[in-house]
Amino acid sequence: MAKKTEPDRVVVKVMTYGIQPQIWRRFSISTTVTFIQLSDAIQAAMGWENKHPHEFRHGKGKRLVDVIGPVGLEDQTLGDFQDEAGLTVAEYLGRRRLPLRMLYRYDFADEWIHEIVFEKREEGDGGPIIIDGARACPPEDFGGAFQFMQALAGEIEWANPGYEPELFDPKAVDFEAKSRRKSK
Repeated sequence: MAKKTEPDRVVVKVMTYGIQPQIWRRFSISTTVTFIQLSDAIQAAMGWENKHPHEFRHGKGKRLVDVIGPVGLEDQTLGDFQDEAGLTVAEYLGRRRLPLRMLYRYDFADEWIHEIVFEKREEGDGGPIIIDGARACPPEDFGGAFQFMQALAGEIEWANPGYEPELFDPKAVDFEAKSRRKSK
């Protein structure tokens, strides 16, 4: 009889701060991925174009001073810094109980903040799999959550023809295309 192994995937929920109604995605990903690969999956799931810097923030309570990010952010970190290319999700999660939360900060000028929740472990293999989500991600370089909410309220004009804020099609999420484009 084969020995039962630890679950090798985790269900991740990503929610964008400062926007109502909420924009969110849920996907499953292997725990063997590094945090740079997790960032690529978040970019694909949310519909971002991966054009700007990012970082993951975590810590105790409301003090999120520890950073997992690209080399070069070490001098901007108050707490511990870990290189996202060398840390896997499995190493980070360890034996911690889920759910476990952290922040994902993208585009430091527009300041898009996302809450990341590692919801549960599960069995499986293969690449990331989109599970569900709601509403279209804000257009890249739009100006942040405040400007996006102003556009939703009709206070400023949309600068993105054809953008439909209420539409999200899980079948349109392509995790492969993002990773191929980034590696060029």
